[in-house]
Amino acid sequence: MRQVTRVCLYLTLLILPFVTAFGVERFPPPEFDPGYKMPVTTMPVTRALWQSYLDVAVLVAALSLASYLVLKKRSRDGVLALSVFSLLYFGFYQQGCVCSIGSVQDVVLALFNSSYVVPLTTVAFFLLPLVFTLFFGRTFCSSVCPMGAMQDLVLLKPVKVQPWLEHALGVLPFVYLGAGILFAATGSAFIICEYDPFVALYRRTGSFGMLALGAAFLVVGIFVGRPYCRFLCPYGALLSLVSRYAKWNVTLSPTDCIHCQICDTACPYGAIADPMLKDAHPDPRKLALRRITLLALLPLLVVLGGWLGGRLSVPFSRMHATVGLAEQVAAEDAGKVKEPTDASKAFRQTGQPVEELYAEALRVRGRFVVGTVLFGAFVGLVFGVTLISISEPHERNVYDPDPADCVSCGRCYVYCPKEIVRVKRIQSRNVIPLTPVQSNPKS
Repeated sequence: MRQVTRVCLYLTLLILPFVTAFGVERFPPPEFDPGYKMPVTTMPVTRALWQSYLDVAVLVAALSLASYLVLKKRSRDGVLALSVFSLLYFGFYQQGCVCSIGSVQDVVLALFNSSYVVPLTTVAFFLLPLVFTLFFGRTFCSSVCPMGAMQDLVLLKPVKVQPWLEHALGVLPFVYLGAGILFAATGSAFIICEYDPFVALYRRTGSFGMLALGAAFLVVGIFVGRPYCRFLCPYGALLSLVSRYAKWNVTLSPTDCIHCQICDTACPYGAIADPMLKDAHPDPRKLALRRITLLALLPLLVVLGGWLGGRLSVPFSRMHATVGLAEQVAAEDAGKVKEPTDASKAFRQTGQPVEELYAEALRVRGRFVVGTVLFGAFVGLVFGVTLISISEPHERNVYDPDPADCVSCGRCYVYCPKEIVRVKRIQSRNVIPLTPVQSNPKS
């Protein structure tokens, strides 16, 4: 809790000194031949300030309503209705922007680049779902995120994913998160937004590849519950960590579970696991030995990951515009490339010395050396922690959703026999008698 508060305060202090964003040209515009007409730059329509505030207000209202529907009302129908609204508003109306998932990159870039000012709306979309998750679990995923809503609505014939495969694929969101942070921190690319499989569907425009990727996720989502959310979403990785410490989470019948396993079967996201251990009384010595082995393996995985990550510094750095331009110019000067690119032509017409370009490219590559080592170490840490997590016996006596994996969809409410009885009992209390109450006749 203290760490989350510290991050919130730091981000707030970061944006307070700035009132507006500004841009700096990387190279001055070149001088073209007389008669050349500059192409018209197409820019998206700028949203008015009041519209940005409205978006934040709608986000707060949707998060509040989702938390109420999931934890208090326990209504699957309400969650579905809110999902449709979120898909229409945050998805098709807003066209996927501002997006909480992509906002991670804006915040990271602002932290590492003092010339970039992240808009307050983006900060709000980044922080608010995390804050709500800290109190109410992943209610943002339940019906507020348009990506999750779209995948949840197309789920028709869910198929169970084997636990070993789910654990293996569950590492990918953290790897994707680390890569997104690396490229955003170095100012190279916003890969989370660039390869978003659903934005092209929201806007009904885009490359064939991205449209096909979004359609593929939806087709797979008919059978596999929320494939992007569970096995790729980087923001979902953050939410899964925060939700472990949430004050309130989705629960079923912790006091009188009858172990019917209906909720486990009904959950399409693998969030409800069998509480019965295969080995009810594990050997303490074997358990201690396993823990010591995995704990000793953890630093080795971190070091190995850092070494392997460092080997990626050169290919990863080519995603930065300065490094790519420097390599292109060097190849042209060496006669390895005959046809110059538009970027190299523009650079040469600026008259800037090539040595300055090479020096800047070396500085960028130096940052990638450090960044890729940290990225690889982070991936090694994720693998190690995952191995420790799945090897530890989790003693539970009831079927209850795992806070990290549960997306608060409310399906388990519909199928749990104890929950059905509880709802009927509440409804019977609220029934108004059809016949009027007769008063005692006078004597």
